[in-house]
Amino acid sequence: MKKADIGIVGGGLAGLTAAIHLASCGLKVLLFEKEKYPHHKVCGEYLSCEILPYLESLNISLGSLNPKPIDHLLYSTPSGKTIKADLKLGGIGISRYALDNYLYEKAKEQNVDIIQQTVATITFKDEVFKINTSNNQIVSANIVLGAFGKRSNLDKKLNRGFIGKKSGWLAVKAHYKLDDYPNNMVSLHNFEGGYCGLSKTETGAVNVCYLASYASFKDHKSTNSFKEEVLCKNPQLKTFFDEAIPLFETDLSIAQVSFEKKSLVEDHILMLGDAAGLIHPLCGNGMAMAFHSAKLASESILKYYNPNTLNRTDIEKEYIKKWNHQFKSRMKVGSVLQKILLSPYLAEASQNIIKTFPSLLPIIITKTHGEPVI
Repeated sequence: MKKADIGIVGGGLAGLTAAIHLASCGLKVLLFEKEKYPHHKVCGEYLSCEILPYLESLNISLGSLNPKPIDHLLYSTPSGKTIKADLKLGGIGISRYALDNYLYEKAKEQNVDIIQQTVATITFKDEVFKINTSNNQIVSANIVLGAFGKRSNLDKKLNRGFIGKKSGWLAVKAHYKLDDYPNNMVSLHNFEGGYCGLSKTETGAVNVCYLASYASFKDHKSTNSFKEEVLCKNPQLKTFFDEAIPLFETDLSIAQVSFEKKSLVEDHILMLGDAAGLIHPLCGNGMAMAFHSAKLASESILKYYNPNTLNRTDIEKEYIKKWNHQFKSRMKVGSVLQKILLSPYLAEASQNIIKTFPSLLPIIITKTHGEPVI
């Protein structure tokens, strides 16, 4: 049986980054990921620059992937009225196809043992975790990090509170070719029952990712008909889709997207990224938060880790305290903003207020983002 200091379930942004951080500090790390690299994922593919100093400290230099620097935001209401703003910290447009694969290669350089199998169960007994895969491979670890995304079968196995509550949201993503779309702009467009983000990736493709309520989607036979009959009621989106060429054969989608509060520690498993809590996508901060949660968990572990006298309680308390300090208020602001934007009346009214007082928009953006993470 393989044994490790750290077992990480999930090889997305949070899982891979925690693996790199902890392995670079001398810990033996095992990481489980069910998908082969590289692969596309449903994601806004906009990364706030606040996290770049931390990544550089791990020798993760995203400049080598040629991401698109982004410093402008365009927002439109369902009627197509627009407002623009500069992004103080800015961000980069980068596909998960390229980014996750880059982190995967970096993790291998740090001698992270990557097992590409599905994890069936995680059990904790006598101060040791046993991780059992669907291929009946069993490994043991002193600490386990859960980085298995928005929704997983493991959430059911762990009886997590949110998993039994029906979610009213789905997310859809695809890439399009439109050379005229500005390299330096992320745009957010409202439509009835949801909103859609557009930004260019390192390949020059425009990533289109939208969140829609089941109530607005249920009467439509496909994502194509929903796009044509609902999204395109926003003149800004209609213009885009009329001119853009789809690059995917079929859209990618995720059902049952939950914004319910999630526990940060479940049966002594430290939850990272979307498994710890999903910020509303309109904030444009989900990718940075995934990286940042990896930093918080890694630092909490390294502060107290001793395999002979493991103080699990201190690690868990430290992580929960740090996570709440960094993200709790952002999550609340994101929830309020989503309610405003999904109300046609409030969306129009709030835009009129911001047009009258343009200095408000940068303040709102600041409330959903953090300072540079070092």
